[in-house]
Amino acid sequence: MTQSIECSSRPSLLRHLAVVLYDLLLLSSVLLFAAAIAVGVNAVATGGQAIAAGNPFFFLYLLAVSFLFYGWFWTHGGQTLGMRTWKVFLLSDHQHKISWRQALLRFIVAIPSWFLIGIGFWWQWFGKDRKSWPDLISHTYLQYDKNSVPKPLSRLS
Repeated sequence: MTQSIECSSRPSLLRHLAVVLYDLLLLSSVLLFAAAIAVGVNAVATGGQAIAAGNPFFFLYLLAVSFLFYGWFWTHGGQTLGMRTWKVFLLSDHQHKISWRQALLRFIVAIPSWFLIGIGFWWQWFGKDRKSWPDLISHTYLQYDKNSVPKPLSRLS
């Protein structure tokens, strides 16, 4: 991907929030599907019993599904579907593909970053490096490219 200074920059606040909202909607549908599978498997295995409220294994399962959702997109092209729509890319500080390790670090740090009133997210507008906490820890950054042309999602497109 060839970048020029005029067409590439950090995504604006509204663009970044739009990406987050878009991806959360997609993730919600993936989690509903994953939960339906887990409930079905549990019902067959336990003779129709429901998954107990507060089940830590169910929570960890949904957390793993969430990581796989983001991690797969980040490591395969650096864009989730929301990022593709809004022309935002996740790039490595070292100019190579995002590794699974970087994806895991980014995902793990993003959780407390958002739960602490979003301070880890807001850090990119107030910190000296202009990076969010997940960016700093995973050595990645988000970039907006207004001239990007979407690649096909599959080889068949």
